[in-house]
Amino acid sequence: MHYSVLLKEAIEGLDIKEDGLYVDCTLGYAGHSSEILKRLKTGKLFAFDSDSEAITYSNQKLKNINSNYEIIHSNFVNLKQELEKRNISKVDGILFDLGVSSPQIDNAKRGFSFMNDGPLDMRMNKDSLKSAKDVVNFYSKEELANIFFTYGEEKMSNVIAKKIVEVRSTKEIVTTKELVEVILESVGAKYFNKEHPERKIFQAIRIEVNDELKVLESALNDAIELLNEKGRIAVITFHSKEDRIVKHIFKKQSEVDELVKGLPKIPDEYKPKIKLINKKPIIPSDNEIKENSRSKSAKLRIIERI
Repeated sequence: MHYSVLLKEAIEGLDIKEDGLYVDCTLGYAGHSSEILKRLKTGKLFAFDSDSEAITYSNQKLKNINSNYEIIHSNFVNLKQELEKRNISKVDGILFDLGVSSPQIDNAKRGFSFMNDGPLDMRMNKDSLKSAKDVVNFYSKEELANIFFTYGEEKMSNVIAKKIVEVRSTKEIVTTKELVEVILESVGAKYFNKEHPERKIFQAIRIEVNDELKVLESALNDAIELLNEKGRIAVITFHSKEDRIVKHIFKKQSEVDELVKGLPKIPDEYKPKIKLINKKPIIPSDNEIKENSRSKSAKLRIIERI
């Protein structure tokens, strides 16, 4: 089962109009998309995903609601270009749910989980060339340490990277279980059981394989330009680096440009493009965290085009 995190809060935050155009940049297993679609009468939903399995499942789910949608088999980095192909230049709302869907995590064959043994893969799009196995076996020690520290914020990054390079010099690391064992061996049982570095390392590799942070920054700036006046963007993050990117972009676009602050008349091109709907991120309730422990790190930020 897939559990859509902050579902009620995100849908309410989008302030959906029944005749509006909406985009779900992260279709997944259609939790948020279903709720958007239920609220549309003459409007339309465009939903992006690069995972063909998720698309197949979600198409069956959405067509039981109504036909006012189109699924786009593409990463949301192509948001602007794909909408332009469909003669869409402005929309009324855009959702980003940056979590990995539970079925993806729990499917050992996808290689996302450190708890289930499977091939080191972690590709959202199975047609992508680079997999987790490539990162683990071909990145240099310095490159590995950098992504472990930058994307995973793991303080034992150098030690873990060194051990990976040592182990792979005699035998390729090809499964999730093998990687977890290397991490355990590198840091010792006491640190492993207390700090759970495997969580951070797997997260860091997944972000690297799918280029998630660069994609987010590019797509979020495009999304702001696509909004109609009073259109909204809702972003759910699960990782501090993601949230910092979202917070920084929203802050920058909601303030007068530093170059012209203090002028008696601010030129239009330097005025804020958006306003913050919530200055502090919305987080899951205690009840939601009890129902779904994976929601614990989630943060929701919402803006409106002005």
